[in-house]
Amino acid sequence: MNSMFKRAAAISAITVSLFSCSKSFLDKPALDSTTLDNYYNTAAEVRGLTSTLYGLPWSGYENRAMDAIGDVMAGNEYTGGGDDPPFINFSFASTSVRIADAWKVFYKIGGWTSEYMNALELKKAKGGDASFLDPAIAECHFFKGTVYFYIARIWGDAPIVNNPGGTILSGNFNIPRYIKKDVLQFALNELRMAEAGLPESDIPGRVTKYAAKGMMAKIYLYRKDYDSAKSKALEVINSGKYDLMTDYGGMFNSSANNNNKEALFSIQHQLTGNPWGSGNQKNPDRGPANLQTAEASMWELYTPSRDMIAAYESGDIRRKGSMMEHGWSKPEWKPKNGNAVYNAFMANGYKYDTLQAVGDGGQKNSVRANIAKYVVGPGSAYGGETVLGMNTGINTMMLRYADVLLIYAEAVLGTNASTSDAAALSAFNKVRQRAMLAPKTSITLADIMHERRVEFAFEGDYWFDIQRQGFAKAKQIIEAQNRGTADFPNYVTFTENYMHLPIPAGEVLQDPELAKPAIPYY
Repeated sequence: MNSMFKRAAAISAITVSLFSCSKSFLDKPALDSTTLDNYYNTAAEVRGLTSTLYGLPWSGYENRAMDAIGDVMAGNEYTGGGDDPPFINFSFASTSVRIADAWKVFYKIGGWTSEYMNALELKKAKGGDASFLDPAIAECHFFKGTVYFYIARIWGDAPIVNNPGGTILSGNFNIPRYIKKDVLQFALNELRMAEAGLPESDIPGRVTKYAAKGMMAKIYLYRKDYDSAKSKALEVINSGKYDLMTDYGGMFNSSANNNNKEALFSIQHQLTGNPWGSGNQKNPDRGPANLQTAEASMWELYTPSRDMIAAYESGDIRRKGSMMEHGWSKPEWKPKNGNAVYNAFMANGYKYDTLQAVGDGGQKNSVRANIAKYVVGPGSAYGGETVLGMNTGINTMMLRYADVLLIYAEAVLGTNASTSDAAALSAFNKVRQRAMLAPKTSITLADIMHERRVEFAFEGDYWFDIQRQGFAKAKQIIEAQNRGTADFPNYVTFTENYMHLPIPAGEVLQDPELAKPAIPYY
């Protein structure tokens, strides 16, 4: 995490306390008049407030719910234990821990941003300096719009809580569900306000006007508003502020590449005395079980699915940047001194070997592969990356320039069967050529969807690409996938009720309005 984020977080930790209501979507920070009178008088203090939106609040989604919803449910990942197998077979229930965790994260961030904005507007009314208050308000709009985009895609019809403090004071906690179309519109409206108020550039890691434009392009594409998606994506492309990283795998295996030239929006991580939440937990969740030391072991909770393994074209370097398979190696991954008894096979570096016996350093799980993205192993000796509590300081990239390029290509294609448009091909082929694949002279929607799947594998996005194609196509894709293991193939039946996740049972119990049909918000 950037040092300014660390300093700002320290400031905000002094001034922000949390008020927790019985319903997740009414979580709000306590920013009373004393706080406003004594803090947020300088740009550093205001930046400290909004810095709290970049890291820890995302942990409940980023850690596991993101995998379960975005990749396990999509057929990209296999998981054999814990709370996640129902996402393979579409047998999850409204009591799912993963569903509840995601819900809490998005409504907490939505509530925080609402109250932050109210407080900052009040500060302005009392004579506060708009030069740093207005960009902070726009920053809040970005996060609010982003989380409501996730809410709309995951749950469809869902509550919109624009003023949790006012709701609490009113005493009326019976919040209805609003139709998905309006939840998406609410998200878009928030991002428009973010776009209008954010700066064109900022320190690495902070969102800018172009992060808002990129997220807007993604919403427009989801809504099949191709002209608007094309326009917003093109604004990002023409800005000249972003480019593809040359080293695809390097984006995910080193904190030295945090906030790189491809990143429009990333969850910011730092390693503290308690890294569970502040650090990136994907390392132990994905690391192979034989990559261990005396201090820690890897859990390999999530692995590539057999269907994902089969998806790559021959020669695609993203395969090696995304997955560990037989012959995959990291010469720089060596055990710390004193741990040779645990890692004797790693004396010359780590080599993924599915032929040797496991005790001799072999790795042979049920799908014969592991995920490489965000995995560095335990201990700082593994490639030099600092690891604390098995977690890393590598940021999780939520929106990258490759996405903008592919959004542009798809928006140009629109409803056509194919396109040979030069600008669309240039954007599309730029992504392919980094992967060392031959350019195409004409592209279809199937080409783009394939490219998106392998480009963003294990980044929590493929479920939304399946979903936005509609139920008939989603059913065709999912039912053709081998969602099992190397020894036990598994094909599932997909029904329309699983296009969106159920609202957590605990929320419906406390608010019976959530069980009723959705109503318009606008």
